[in-house]
Amino acid sequence: MISIRFQFFFLSLPIKKVITTHHFRVNILGNMKLSEILTQDTDNLLVQLMRYIVVGGVSFVVDWGLLFVLTEFAGLHYLISATLSFLAGLVVNYVLSTYWIFRHSKLSSKWAEFIIYSMIGVIGLGLNNLFLYLLTDKVGFHYMFSKIIVAAVVMLWNFFARKLILFKNK
Repeated sequence: MISIRFQFFFLSLPIKKVITTHHFRVNILGNMKLSEILTQDTDNLLVQLMRYIVVGGVSFVVDWGLLFVLTEFAGLHYLISATLSFLAGLVVNYVLSTYWIFRHSKLSSKWAEFIIYSMIGVIGLGLNNLFLYLLTDKVGFHYMFSKIIVAAVVMLWNFFARKLILFKNK
């Protein structure tokens, strides 16, 4: 009972992230409460980016785990495994993103939305495989370490491309 009360109290606290320097003060998140940041529809770019990092983290776990399993246990070449695991991560990312981050599409058709979402993802897949190949075969990193670096770059591409091209503000 105490932990439940603490949780509700904690979720009602206002979040005020402030950057301060000598002469100016910028309020980044406004007076949003943690429960609002986690659940409410928002156009706040920073909140959307934070949510996308969480969604990207979940998608990355699916992608990275499947990459390892397909390469090490199924015996597939790491680039084939990377393609298949990226596509699995793409589906997870789409479902979570459209439910939690980008609730308002510029398109009325969910199928058209998914096609464009996937096309942006295919560009991300191209970047993924190109940088994965370069870091693994040319630089000499282990493919699993290369994937960590590449995932961060591709995540930024995917977020901003999808935000600008596909989804509108509420």
